[in-house]
Amino acid sequence: MNVSKTKVACLLMIGALLVAAGCSNSSDSDSSSSPDASPNKDLTPMTITFAAGDNNPLWDDMQSEVGKLITEKTGISIKAQFPMSGNDTDIFALMVANNEYPDIVSAKGSVGKLKDAGALIDLTPLIEEHAPNIKKLYGEYMKRLRWSNDDHGIYVLPSAPVNQTYFKAGTGFELQHAVLKELNYPQIKTVKDFENSLKAYYDKHKTTADGQPIIPLSLNGGEWQFLISVTNPAVATTGGPDEGEFYIDPDTYEAKFHYLRPEEKEYFRWLNHMHDIGLLDPESFVQKYDQYRAKIASGRVLGLIDADWDFAGEVAVLKKEGKFDQTYAHFPVTLNETYKRHDFQSTGYLAGTGISITKSAKDPVRVIKFLDFLASDEGQVLLNWGIEGKHYKVENGKRVIPEDILNMKVNDNQNFKKTTGVDMYRFGQSYGDGVKDPTGNYYTTVFPEQIEKEYTQADRETLAAYNIKSYKDLWPSEKEFPVRPWGAAWNINMETGSEANAIFQKCQDITRWHITQAILAEPEQFDAIWDVFMKELEKAGVEKLNEEFTKLVKDRVKLWNE
Repeated sequence: MNVSKTKVACLLMIGALLVAAGCSNSSDSDSSSSPDASPNKDLTPMTITFAAGDNNPLWDDMQSEVGKLITEKTGISIKAQFPMSGNDTDIFALMVANNEYPDIVSAKGSVGKLKDAGALIDLTPLIEEHAPNIKKLYGEYMKRLRWSNDDHGIYVLPSAPVNQTYFKAGTGFELQHAVLKELNYPQIKTVKDFENSLKAYYDKHKTTADGQPIIPLSLNGGEWQFLISVTNPAVATTGGPDEGEFYIDPDTYEAKFHYLRPEEKEYFRWLNHMHDIGLLDPESFVQKYDQYRAKIASGRVLGLIDADWDFAGEVAVLKKEGKFDQTYAHFPVTLNETYKRHDFQSTGYLAGTGISITKSAKDPVRVIKFLDFLASDEGQVLLNWGIEGKHYKVENGKRVIPEDILNMKVNDNQNFKKTTGVDMYRFGQSYGDGVKDPTGNYYTTVFPEQIEKEYTQADRETLAAYNIKSYKDLWPSEKEFPVRPWGAAWNINMETGSEANAIFQKCQDITRWHITQAILAEPEQFDAIWDVFMKELEKAGVEKLNEEFTKLVKDRVKLWNE
């Protein structure tokens, strides 16, 4: 369903620019001796066309160091197409209308539309015959790649990392280190704590050191990130896991359009209060993404409610300019202390959106072999670490990032990606953070020891003040929660053209309008606006939507656990 586009990037954290299709391989990697990293025998030059649902402003036509090596090692180059407007649905709708497709797609929430149009090929026989590394990577989760209970074909290679361990807290509420330092690192547990800190600092400082007007809190609510920055936090702060636009009863699997939960009304009432007292950026619901990013990069936004991948580029700008105190610490803020955040509750392996090969592919066998090469140990190391001797070295059997490369990666990340290609081309199947390769090294560069090396001095001071080693230490552990047997609701697609999908789209439109109206209203008008909102959802058929989505959740549980 459409909301999946908001989470793919959050779960793939990881940093946002996954869509940069490409590939990976490392001729000089220390894991290249792995028996499953056999070189691609066919080096005949070939261009694979690719369409992505996310934009990637750093895409370089594979002219970076890693990109060139990929082409040298495989013979493959990528011609990529990205959304012009930021709306991924348009690019794929046009393909379906014209019945013309590139070789591979990362269709996100439109994957169901392409599947229904017959655009995607079943990858099962290709994997069985030509992709041992892909089979090895997904391992016991191969059955989760099946499309449905009625169709066990594999049409997507999920880009969710396998056996992922989340070492970083990338969501929550963010406050500048400057605010925390001046207030002597106050307790930040509830929305009231967050509000008090913003107010205390803003009462004393109305402009930045260079004279720009300070903004206490800005939300990225002008475009699709409305879901990330405005509405998802209503669930997280009231003790619910991230299920997209639904709340799932953990015992009965009953689905509910999550705005029907009365506790969420109180979160939006708090945002209304923040607007009323002048702490919420009045442009939050009309600003374009570029405007939001520019404000953050200027250093004048004290607080955010967002996922770190959504503003990572702007934090990199601040670091490059030496404005480390204007970067952010993360906190697991709740509506009040009776709630516990579920950000780290496990979904199990979250199969879903990823890479598909279309019926228009010129050479599906060559494409799957290429993707299989990316799934090899050699390919995975190249994607994440880069080229040995250039981007990392091996000391006493351990991969190490040299200080000059690490400094560039941390403080000038966008230039680092564009120049080196490290982390640029990871768009498909991958091992998760915390997984080790046959050499005993981690496949990725995200693990506790490396994370500590990447902290700025401002981070270190904040962490020390709260007596923690990482921001994640502030959150409830994943061990406190059971694994969700359905994965995540945002990862479950409704059938294109179905009645439920039509109701869902209508409910989303109603929600955006009324939530914005309620937050910006006079406080005494809030309850009346909310009542109208609930009645409009009822008229739109929200109960029917809940029933239909409940069936989909139960089908997912059956598919994954039979």
